[in-house]
Amino acid sequence: MKYAETIICLAGVALLAYWLLTTSLGRRALTGSKPRRNCMPVYTPLVPFCLWFGVSVVAITVRDLYGDLPDWQSALVDNVVSCLGAVLMAVVIIVLAWAHFARRLKGFGLGLRALPRDILTAPLYLLAIWPLIMVAVKLTMDVAQYVSGPEFQMPRHEQLELAAQHPQLALRVLILIGSVIIVPLFEELMFRGLIQTTVRSFLLTANGAWVAIGLSSGFFAIMHEDPAHWPALFILGACMGYAYEKSGSLWRPFFIHAIFNGTNIIATMSN
Repeated sequence: MKYAETIICLAGVALLAYWLLTTSLGRRALTGSKPRRNCMPVYTPLVPFCLWFGVSVVAITVRDLYGDLPDWQSALVDNVVSCLGAVLMAVVIIVLAWAHFARRLKGFGLGLRALPRDILTAPLYLLAIWPLIMVAVKLTMDVAQYVSGPEFQMPRHEQLELAAQHPQLALRVLILIGSVIIVPLFEELMFRGLIQTTVRSFLLTANGAWVAIGLSSGFFAIMHEDPAHWPALFILGACMGYAYEKSGSLWRPFFIHAIFNGTNIIATMSN
């Protein structure tokens, strides 16, 4: 297992080094990248955010109503509500994009012609930043152990913890579908599609794309509950933001996100 991890990290380092060499250390990576034409009001991302908090309130209410269920059934109900809420918010974002973007959904990045290319290139993007994610995790662990003591361990994501604790098939299937399809789709529509595009629309300088990527990645990271995960998630978000700006397609960051989540979920379930 460690041998395979070493090979993956070395391949990722090679890909990242090639990218740095061919883009002048990233300075020419987004040359020619242009803002996506749209007429979105600046407050547009607040619409799905408000829905998001509304879904959270509903989830808490449902949890209270079914508080006497066994733990795994309570987790199943929570995941059903969360998945339905994410689907609702994804539909709302798609409607907003259709109404406000030039070329409708194609201009938003949901054209179907890019799918085959994005499926093939997404694993390469993830492979290239995998060593950076591992370094971020290691540094986070070192700092946390220095501050909190050597007993500190990196906490698992809530869904990974549920998958590890409960072997019930229905819950595991729902976690897999939610983590690999529903949540990545909603989060890419939200953080890359709406937030990154909104910021990018107001930044027309040469570095505007990178600023938009940085801000959307920051929002993406801090919306996850555990601060220990934020550095690695910021790097992942930056990779997905770059993929969006580089390709103009939302499918590419979606596939990166789906592969990342799927790899972690399957590894957890197989242990």
